[in-house]
Amino acid sequence: MKAYLMYPDQDFDVSAALGKNAKELYQDLELGVILDAMAGGDEFLRDIAGRGLLGILKTPQAIEYRQQILIDCLEQPAVIRQLYSLAVEAIEAEKHVYHSIFSNYPSSVLRTSMESLKILVKVLRKLRQVADDNATSFRSPGFTRFFGMLADQLDDEYFSTIANHLKTLEFRNGVLISAGLGKANQGTNFTLRSPETNQQNWLERLFNQDRSTLTFQISDRDESGFRALAELKDRGINLVANALARADDHILSFFSLLRAELGFYVGALNLREKLSGKGQQICLPKPEAMTAELCLSLCGLCDASLVLTSSRQVVGNDVGGDGKALVMVTGANEGGKSTFLRSVGIAQLMMQAGLFVVATYYSSSVCDGIFTHYKREEDTSLVSGKLDEELARMSAIADEISPNCMLLFNESFAATNEREGSGIARDIVLALLKSRIRVFFVTHLYDLARGLYGQDLPEALFLQAERQDDGKRTFKLVAGEPTATSYGEDLYRKIFTSEVPERVQRA
Repeated sequence: MKAYLMYPDQDFDVSAALGKNAKELYQDLELGVILDAMAGGDEFLRDIAGRGLLGILKTPQAIEYRQQILIDCLEQPAVIRQLYSLAVEAIEAEKHVYHSIFSNYPSSVLRTSMESLKILVKVLRKLRQVADDNATSFRSPGFTRFFGMLADQLDDEYFSTIANHLKTLEFRNGVLISAGLGKANQGTNFTLRSPETNQQNWLERLFNQDRSTLTFQISDRDESGFRALAELKDRGINLVANALARADDHILSFFSLLRAELGFYVGALNLREKLSGKGQQICLPKPEAMTAELCLSLCGLCDASLVLTSSRQVVGNDVGGDGKALVMVTGANEGGKSTFLRSVGIAQLMMQAGLFVVATYYSSSVCDGIFTHYKREEDTSLVSGKLDEELARMSAIADEISPNCMLLFNESFAATNEREGSGIARDIVLALLKSRIRVFFVTHLYDLARGLYGQDLPEALFLQAERQDDGKRTFKLVAGEPTATSYGEDLYRKIFTSEVPERVQRA
């Protein structure tokens, strides 16, 4: 049995290694805030949410498959949580099955597997009942197939067959085994046989016993005899014990996968509830195939992590960037540039995870990977200078990145003088564009921004952090050419509540 609720044709591999860029994405995009909201205090859900978010889908078809399942989840949250709780119930109940220290013996394997199967089958019955009650309320191909699979494979005959087998394997009337004599009169070909069905009542069985059967009895004190008999029994039931153990593992594996796959959507429900509590609107993004004509169109896009932590209404941005491989963001300090960059990175990750985004509209070309290069604090160990550290990280990214990826820069290469930093950044940006890598770059390096703006690159979009005449920030980005100032004097007045000294203004 397969759930196929994360992918149309494969299981959700929760043991797969995350990409080498996972740590940087987690740190730079502040994904911990989002994962905490999805987890709701459950560490398992947090891990699953992180794996689902960072294990991006790379085709619009795969994204839309998951989005359709998400729509069903958003419309039927109670059913999804009920299904998830059943998966958890099965796994937790199985943990309480006693596993003997003699678990390698067939008789012990058989007993443990039977106890486990009895528990799991009860939960399977509940799962089938939930499917019967709610299947018609789900429309996505993923859930339609899932409920259809439960109806086909978990029918009444299935449960009846399992019940009969488990009853037979209790061996209430002993174990019927056939065997032959081999070399040196050693027993061979031990085979478990089905017991004969006796239709006689107890009185008939008492007076019609077959006296021709040859039997022998072992003395109560004959420990060696009982040990030999147990060994014969184990040889006879070995095959059926292994088969039952495999069946038990198969059903338990199904519940484990179901828990993981449903856990991702439970996390999405938790996140939706948190965002709704903030009065924040969400939308299902529109993924576009990665072609020569890149797509980027967004309305009301907000930084999801900021929305979850801020007590105030977060300002969204509207950007039309179709056909743009480079988005360069400059302008006023504390004007929302870094927040915008983070909002794009989070939205792209969430879209390619099949989730909703915090916007009224979001459409973008899918990419094969998302990377970040953010400024870092000074190396306190003095192993390397700040610029050396930035270049080392850029080299590591270059080793991993490939065409059709996205790279987000935030105040990169500003650790040296403006001329040198701009030259380094310009060469890197142009090389990335030539390699068909999408670049978002937030910078205060005027030489860099102005130099690229002067090249009239058709694939470049230049945005500014909007500033009103009185110095107030709107936290919105608008299209415009780079300016030579970041309006640092506005911050000076805000902090010191006095005019900027004339010598500073001249500088």
